[in-house]
Amino acid sequence: MSLNLITGPAAEPVSLVEAKLHCRVDTTDDDTLFAIAIKGAREAAEHLTGRAFVTQTWELVLDRFPSRGWRAGRSIELAKPKVIGITSVKYLDVAGVEQTLDNDLYVLDADTMPGWLSPAVDTEWPDTQATTNTVRVRFTAGYGAAADVPAAIKQWMLLQIGAAYRNREAFLAGITIADLPNRFVNGLLDRERTFV
Repeated sequence: MSLNLITGPAAEPVSLVEAKLHCRVDTTDDDTLFAIAIKGAREAAEHLTGRAFVTQTWELVLDRFPSRGWRAGRSIELAKPKVIGITSVKYLDVAGVEQTLDNDLYVLDADTMPGWLSPAVDTEWPDTQATTNTVRVRFTAGYGAAADVPAAIKQWMLLQIGAAYRNREAFLAGITIADLPNRFVNGLLDRERTFV
């Protein structure tokens, strides 16, 4: 099983203007550094929370569909909340030919964390070729637009961006950059953490 990013976010949750305002910078000299810090802060926050923030497209690759049973037995966990929708479900049939599953043959449960894909009522997943990577579920995930990302996440990102901007080296008087944010700062992400 693997989870691969297909299309990244079209915008960052924190804009260049917001980051520079937070750091009290009004020149364009360090715009490239800010862009790197913004992306790095978002990627770190997404990693720590297990979420996608601004709408992204992901692909889950499985060796086969789950076997019969309820939820854990026959549903597919989409471990990148919040799942917005399913783009496609493709699989290699027993002859090795790629097929696209008709969207009325599966149901998305986007209300339950992290998001689950199940066969529709009175249906089962199709048989697949007995090899690796036979099932590909492509889906979109995130809060939506950058404006929809929770304020606590944006605040955490701004604090990380500020620390990275002010302390551009890995070591500062024997303290690593990773040690700079305190428990309060990291606690800003607690509400959004997923444990999947």
